[in-house]
Amino acid sequence: MLVGLIVACEVAFWVLLAAGLAFRYLLKMPRTGLALLLCEPLLELVLFTVTAIDLRGGAEPDWKHGLAAVYIGFTVGLGHATIRWADAHFAHRFAGGPPPERPPKYGTARAVHEWKVAGRWVVAAVVALVLLQTAIWYVGGGGETDSLRAWQQRMLWVIGINVVIAGSYTLFPKRER
Repeated sequence: MLVGLIVACEVAFWVLLAAGLAFRYLLKMPRTGLALLLCEPLLELVLFTVTAIDLRGGAEPDWKHGLAAVYIGFTVGLGHATIRWADAHFAHRFAGGPPPERPPKYGTARAVHEWKVAGRWVVAAVVALVLLQTAIWYVGGGGETDSLRAWQQRMLWVIGINVVIAGSYTLFPKRER
């Protein structure tokens, strides 16, 4: 059931995003579009609540509970940037807006851009880490929490990889030919 809810939340995220942008730009109803976009966090709240109820109800913590925490973390860390990206592209394509801003290609500007991207991924991973640790405490010492700890290790890898990528653009900046 939990995996189905995670999939439903992901589908609902994109449906709400498309509907919000369609109301905003195609139907010229920006307030309705904004209201739909502001419903996005409710999806994570529902997923969080159902996961907590499932764990409190005696379910053995497994990879599904970890996936729910990671999904929520990634939505918190990357959701706003995804909505901004989609908004810029939708406005350009369907509402005559300016072309979306492209990331810089070279030098310090590119390094700064990569650190901002890494920062969003780090926020996502840290939120997931906090939720996973909270779930471990919530279950208590009597529960099997190895699968949640495995997700924590994966999140540390996500942080490390993103810091290495951003650092490489700082140490070895791409130069214009």
